[in-house]
Amino acid sequence: MNPLCENDFSDENWPLKYELIVKEYGKLIFHYIFSLVKHKELAEDIYQEVLISAYIAYPNSTDNKKIKSWLYTIAINKCRDHWRKEKRTKKFWEESVYTYVRDSADSMPPPEEIIINQCSKEEMIDTLEELPTMYKEPLMLFYYHNQTLVEISDKTKIPLSTIKTRMKRAKGKLKPKMASKLVNI
Repeated sequence: MNPLCENDFSDENWPLKYELIVKEYGKLIFHYIFSLVKHKELAEDIYQEVLISAYIAYPNSTDNKKIKSWLYTIAINKCRDHWRKEKRTKKFWEESVYTYVRDSADSMPPPEEIIINQCSKEEMIDTLEELPTMYKEPLMLFYYHNQTLVEISDKTKIPLSTIKTRMKRAKGKLKPKMASKLVNI
């Protein structure tokens, strides 16, 4: 009789049965987890959690004929738990990331602020007027109206990622123009 199909978990042999299950399905479960998370060390960690959960729940299992699908279910649930934790801990679009520390004496201001401070406001506005409106508007709202990127996105009804892209492209277009004006000063 195959020990994997026996339903008697009350005896002392269930740890041996569990060991047989791990030997039979362990590699399959690991490869399944790895295919989901795409990171070897993380897959190993989740695999260990799956084995621990399965070990704890194994004596209480009632249907031993579906052991493989049971292990796959534990594996996907552990992966989902990991993704939930990861989602909570990572805050990519936290608004404070996109504001500059302006009053700190210890930090050096960003290069674009140095240029803004060196040039007169009128000269900078004249240079900004040379840019297309789609690039000019976010810069004006950010630097001259002191709005955050999120506020600019809300006001203009343009996605935040688009605002960031336009700001970056606008700064890229402004740098050579401002550098040539600084050289002429």
